Amino acid sequence: MRRITGIFAGIMLAWSGLVAAEHLDMPQGDPVLIVTGKISHTNVDDTARFDREMLSALPAGTYKTSTIWTEGENTFVGVPLAVLLEAVGAEAQTVLATAINDYTVEIPVSSITPQAPIIAYLLNDAPMSRRQKGPLWIVYPYDSDPEFRSEVVYSRSIWQLDRLEMVE
Repeated sequence: MRRITGIFAGIMLAWSGLVAAEHLDMPQGDPVLIVTGKISHTNVDDTARFDREMLSALPAGTYKTSTIWTEGENTFVGVPLAVLLEAVGAEAQTVLATAINDYTVEIPVSSITPQAPIIAYLLNDAPMSRRQKGPLWIVYPYDSDPEFRSEVVYSRSIWQLDRLEMVE
């Protein structure tokens, strides 16, 4: 797995209290994201389950961008996928991201940077409903670089996300 360095390493230390030994805190609310596969930090059996509050406690990224699925420019707030992978101790080459309807996309870990993508949990400062593609949506800063406006990136922008599996 690609390691996070620099400023993100410092941020990781700031919230390292969330990860105790090789276990994450237990979710207090209903889980909105379940992570399985090649992970070393767990909280329920061999999985990592996150409720909204746990995701909000992780360092956040913010994008102000337009998308091909929404009107105008919107603000998305969420956990950088790189931060989440570090939090669960992922040791994988590929992330299988699955939506509530079982639609799955593959995201190579080599394509994930500290800045992109994020797992968005807020749209314009409010939680996203299923109708708004929530409660979680993998979002890229589409307007910041032409490389984020490609069919490959659009196909990885899975909404109604509820599961991640770390695989070879």
